[in-house]
Amino acid sequence: MTPSPRVVSSAVSRKLDPSLPGVEETLAEFAGLDLPRFQVGFPPQHLLLTLVGDYLAGSGEPIPSAALVALLGEFGVNPAGARAALGRLTSRGVLVGSKVGRNTYYRQAEALTSFLPHAQAMTLRFGATTSTWDGRWTFVAFSLPEVARKQRPVLRSRLRALGFAPLFDGLWVSPFPPQEDLSTALDAFPEARCSVVVGRAEEGSGRVGPLSAWSMEETRTLYDEFIGSTEAARPGIAEGGITPTRALVTRITAVYSWFVIANTDPDLPDELLPAGWPRATARALFVEVVDSLAPLAEQRVREVFAEFSPDLAALVTATPSAGSFDR
Repeated sequence: MTPSPRVVSSAVSRKLDPSLPGVEETLAEFAGLDLPRFQVGFPPQHLLLTLVGDYLAGSGEPIPSAALVALLGEFGVNPAGARAALGRLTSRGVLVGSKVGRNTYYRQAEALTSFLPHAQAMTLRFGATTSTWDGRWTFVAFSLPEVARKQRPVLRSRLRALGFAPLFDGLWVSPFPPQEDLSTALDAFPEARCSVVVGRAEEGSGRVGPLSAWSMEETRTLYDEFIGSTEAARPGIAEGGITPTRALVTRITAVYSWFVIANTDPDLPDELLPAGWPRATARALFVEVVDSLAPLAEQRVREVFAEFSPDLAALVTATPSAGSFDR
């Protein structure tokens, strides 16, 4: 099961690491990126962005299209499908294409180059820490006049990116205290009438509590599927018989699946989670698998790129250890 279609990383802004440089500039640039939406399975566009984020994050160097097509081929994507994915990401402005003679090259758009290191860190550290709750909620009530109706989905998207969810159509809620970026987001809609209230919710029979704004069943299904597929990979890893290609496919699939989870899980404080919430179990499996497969997977990416040039293979960056975020 995958989330219903919506822009990838709609919850990224609240989960970026403020200790990394250039967060504000990165978010401003990222807002203009037209990233592909979630789809059933692991489509080539998402696969390519995951590979670029894992092994070429922050690199603006042009890569031969043939090398990227060959890399996608490791996952069973045929050349036509790989070239179609490259074309679609270019039309979105995520990649920038160029030609040298008869050869086509692709490089990351500047906004993507800035954002990928942050997205990579967000993915690898998700679930490593938990937040505490003081029992208070932040409510945002808003209304927009009919003449500004086209701004409604934009405002909702901004609120969702800040960790809010709709309790009712014009009333959104978050368990986190309001930050300056909430004021910045609301100020961007001068035609909206908005109120921000922080306080405790009074529970009672027949009343709709703030926690009902989130559907946790979908997220639990994602965790259960992740745990099942990741557990299935452990015996092969433990036996040491896994090939570099299989290591790459298994690792990237796990990284993408964890990115989807990090984007879908509202990351509620522990006090608000259902009993037996599987995030800690899934996190432990994620760290074990992606870190143990990292050397072989990186080796395979370098091998694929080395078929085109040693300089291209040298562009491949070592991915950070997911376990390092737990310390």
